[in-house]
Amino acid sequence: MTDRITIRRPDDWHVHLRDGDMLQAVVGYTARQFRRAIVMPNLKPPVTTADMARAYRARIMAALPEGSDFEPLITCYLTDTTNPDEIAQGFETGAFAAAKLYPANATTNSAFGVTDIQKLYPVLARMEKIGMPFLVHGEVTDHDVDVFDREAVFIERIFSRITADFPGLRTVFEHITTADAANFVASAGPNVAATITPQHLHISRNDMLVGGIRPHLYCLPIVKRETHRLALRKAATSGSAKFFLGTDTAPHAIETKETSCGCAGIFNAPYAIESYAAVFDEEGALDKLEAFASLNGPAFYRLPVNEDSITLVRGGETVPMSIAAAGTSLVPFHAGETLGWRLLAD
Repeated sequence: MTDRITIRRPDDWHVHLRDGDMLQAVVGYTARQFRRAIVMPNLKPPVTTADMARAYRARIMAALPEGSDFEPLITCYLTDTTNPDEIAQGFETGAFAAAKLYPANATTNSAFGVTDIQKLYPVLARMEKIGMPFLVHGEVTDHDVDVFDREAVFIERIFSRITADFPGLRTVFEHITTADAANFVASAGPNVAATITPQHLHISRNDMLVGGIRPHLYCLPIVKRETHRLALRKAATSGSAKFFLGTDTAPHAIETKETSCGCAGIFNAPYAIESYAAVFDEEGALDKLEAFASLNGPAFYRLPVNEDSITLVRGGETVPMSIAAAGTSLVPFHAGETLGWRLLAD
C-alpha cells in the first residue's frame, strides 16, 4: 500500500474566489495547494471587460498570503452583447485567459448571461480563430426541463451544435455531472475537454436528499444519480487527457445556505486535493492522479506544467464543521469527516 505520493503541483481550472472580504478570507486555501487557477467572472457586476479583469486580478494578488506564488487566470463573462474585437484584444494582451458561457439564470450571479447561443456566434468564431478557450456551464434553463435533466438536454440541443459549427474552438465542458457529458466529451474531437469537481465524484443526490435535505451539498449543476457519479469516477481516473481538475469551489455564508431558499455552491477549497486523492485511492488509480491534477489542464490550456511539487501522506485530519470567514462562517465540503490523505506543509 502506498502511504506517500509526490506529484507536480496541481492547478485548479475552475474556482470562485468572490471579492472583497470573502476573497481575502478564501483565496489562501486555493493558493496553498494550486499554482494557478481559472477564476470565474460572475461577480456583482460581472467581469465583462479587459479593464475589469485586470482590476480583479490586482485585487486577488493583493489578497494573497505573503510569499505566495499563486497565479490567477481571469475569465470574461459572456453576454448577448459581447464584442468580438474587445474580447480578442483582452485575450491577446493577457487580461483574459478564457471566456465563460453562463446561460442566463442558470446558476449564481448568472442573470446577465447569454439568452440565445446564436447571439454569441460572432464571438465564438473569433475565439476559434485566435485559440481562446471557451468555458461552458452546460445546462438549459427552460422551466419545463427537469433540473436533473438540464445537462443532458443542453448537450442535445446546444452543445452538440456548437462543437459541430466550431470544430476548432477549444472548449471546456465545465463541472460535468452525468454519464451523458462524460461520454460526449470522450467521443468529441481533440478540442473538447471537461473539468470534474470533487463533490460530483463523492456524492449523489441520495446524499443530498435522503434522510433530510443537506443544503451544504447543494450545488449547480446539481448532483445526479449514483450511476452518473460512478461514470464520472471512471472518466476522471481513466488517464484520458480530456478530463482534468476543476473544483468549482464556491463559498457561501452559512446563513445563505441554511435558509428557505439556499444558495447553490460547495466550498471545497480547504481540502480539495485531499478529496481528489481519496477518490483516486478508492479506485486504485493513484498513479493517474498527477495527470488529472497537474498535466492534462496545462496541456489543454497550452501552458507549461509546474516545476515544483506537492506531497500527500496517508492518514488525514478531520475536516472542521465550519470555518470563520468574512464575519460569518463557511461549511466546508467533507465537514466532520476524516479524509484518508493529508497535504504536507511546505
